[in-house]
Amino acid sequence: SEEWTALEQGFRRSCEVQADDGPRRTQDRNTEHFDEPNAETDWREFVNEADTDWSLPQNSKWAEGLVQSAAVADIPLVIDGAEVRSAESEVRRCVDPSRPGQVLCRYTQADAGGIERAVASARTDADGWRAMSHDDRSAVLGRVANEIRKARGTLMRAALMNGGKTLAESDPEVSEAVDFVEFYRASAREFFELTTLKARGRGVVAVVSPWNFPVAIPCGGIAAALAAGNTVILKPASEAVLIAWELCQCFWRGGVSRRTLQFVPCSGAGAGAKLAGHPDVDAVILTGGTETARRMLAARPEMRLFAETGGKNASVVTALSDRELAVKHVVHSAFSHGGQKCSATSLLLLEREVYEDPHFRRMLCDAVRSMPVGSAWELPSRIGPLIRGPGGELETALKTLEPGESWAVMPRQSGDNPNLWSPGVKWGVTRGSFTHVTEFFGPMLGVMPFDTLDEAIEIVNETGYGLTSGIHSLDEREIEKWKAGIRAGNLYVNRSTVGAVVLRQPFGGMGKSCFGPGMKAGGPNYLAQFMQFEPRTPLSIGDARKSCECLWRDEFSREHDHFKLIGQDNIRRYLPFGVVRVRVAPADTAIEIEARVAAASVTGAQVIVSKSPELKSEGWSEYGRKSGSWARNEEVVDETDEELAARIAAQPAHGTERIRYAGPGRVPERVRLAAAQAGVSLADEPVLGEARVELLWYLREQSISHDYHRY
Repeated sequence: SEEWTALEQGFRRSCEVQADDGPRRTQDRNTEHFDEPNAETDWREFVNEADTDWSLPQNSKWAEGLVQSAAVADIPLVIDGAEVRSAESEVRRCVDPSRPGQVLCRYTQADAGGIERAVASARTDADGWRAMSHDDRSAVLGRVANEIRKARGTLMRAALMNGGKTLAESDPEVSEAVDFVEFYRASAREFFELTTLKARGRGVVAVVSPWNFPVAIPCGGIAAALAAGNTVILKPASEAVLIAWELCQCFWRGGVSRRTLQFVPCSGAGAGAKLAGHPDVDAVILTGGTETARRMLAARPEMRLFAETGGKNASVVTALSDRELAVKHVVHSAFSHGGQKCSATSLLLLEREVYEDPHFRRMLCDAVRSMPVGSAWELPSRIGPLIRGPGGELETALKTLEPGESWAVMPRQSGDNPNLWSPGVKWGVTRGSFTHVTEFFGPMLGVMPFDTLDEAIEIVNETGYGLTSGIHSLDEREIEKWKAGIRAGNLYVNRSTVGAVVLRQPFGGMGKSCFGPGMKAGGPNYLAQFMQFEPRTPLSIGDARKSCECLWRDEFSREHDHFKLIGQDNIRRYLPFGVVRVRVAPADTAIEIEARVAAASVTGAQVIVSKSPELKSEGWSEYGRKSGSWARNEEVVDETDEELAARIAAQPAHGTERIRYAGPGRVPERVRLAAAQAGVSLADEPVLGEARVELLWYLREQSISHDYHRY
């Protein structure tokens, strides 16, 4: 038959194919070239930068060449385009955590006068970054991404020398840095090309970066602010100045001027506080401690602070899990980079059957003890040094037990380096204890039992943090219940809780892990925070309502998986606030009130229209009901500014999950101060009829990464 003949011919042709017997993986870090920057693509088609393939022998040889000391000149300040090495400024040392006392270089610290000059220069924008078109800025950032690619080895060596990072830990950071630059220049275009709005940068953005992710996080903050059309002042962590210096070189070589991006290492409590609190700084991007964010807001309540802060992250292992796989992932999540990742698992919750299983405990402890601890200069090291010797809460955790606790694995200082500690595992941690609720930022894992999944969810949420959380279970019902109950920004199922990838798992938290509106880094909405928007036409309630319904249907009510990887689902989704308070000020128009009610209502939130008792509501409330948007979920309440401030101070109770004002000038000082003290974000941007931006103030983002089971 014809079918038989066709099959026969196909079979014969397949036998004639000459297959290449060479390796399909040919990456070679020794010989790769990056001559031309990548063309900007639509962010929905974004492709992540490849990490180093360590299974290839040529890359292993490349790594061996990185583990060599390199001479570094003393590091200056860069203010208003010039290098500053003032004899009057304080000079500090960059040190090597792997080799205590080893001075790598020295750097100049900015003082109050230097901060004033840097802010004035950023405000002036003499080189015209803010006036450039998006196309021109994107072209520059494309060249910056290429410079970071070329500097991979240099950045990794700096992270090893100054940050104690192993090469396996710093390599994905460089990839993430490239991803941030490429993704943000692509995602910025969507906002600049909105037909309904004019978008521009806020002005001057200060980036206050940490030492634990010294390449990716400062790069992400700088790239986001630049792509959004702002000038930038970088204040790097004092422990990671050398790494930040090498990163800034990439931006400057790529074409970002030294006035557009300034480099100002300084004391956090002195000049750093002056920088963050300066009235001419329009936004601050912080990655740091929760208390640091609180201090910043207390000093300047009106600050536009966008902060990813601490985490007390937990992994839940149920009786219906793959226990061997759980051990593998928990050990990596808890102890990679010495447990100093903000996303690191520091609590392990075991269902009673697993908790009492001696085989599981033995597996876990053996895996922890098997991790080589040593200098970052030694390639076999799996756990490198802490950034500094443990102190405060971490020292307490490493050296003391609370009632009921015992050491499953006792941590110990390794050799004569006070920064080197082997990991510890505490068994029998109790609910509400120091170990349960305190963030340690070190190699310490507390193990707790639970009897029901509901109890485990309560234990996790009681910490008040909400950065990452994980579960190991093969039961879909358990997974769904856990996802619905856990309050965290990044959820991980049957995988580790560390290693978020740009767009694949946009990163950011909830609760004490987030300050500001909470758009997630590495996601398509992040840049909106660093922009100001002006409507091209007057606000129309009909157009606003139509825009909300359309965007809710197409974007905000749906789950998105942009990569569709075989073996891993990566979901980006939005969670509505349960209660949205639309606060009415005397200057508000009926349309501004109605547009906010319509936007909040489309998300399904309970809408409370809050007004001072002396304000009359007949006009605008009747307007709203006649227009057809107000439904049974809306109610009007009278409360003074003092009563509203008290509600905010009583967080998380009393329906203050999100408060929406119609503009920053309409927020009373006492309300803003209460919000700053409670860490509550007030949504006070001008009301827009374009739901692509307006709806962001009524929603929280969440990322879910779910690995298929190995079988």
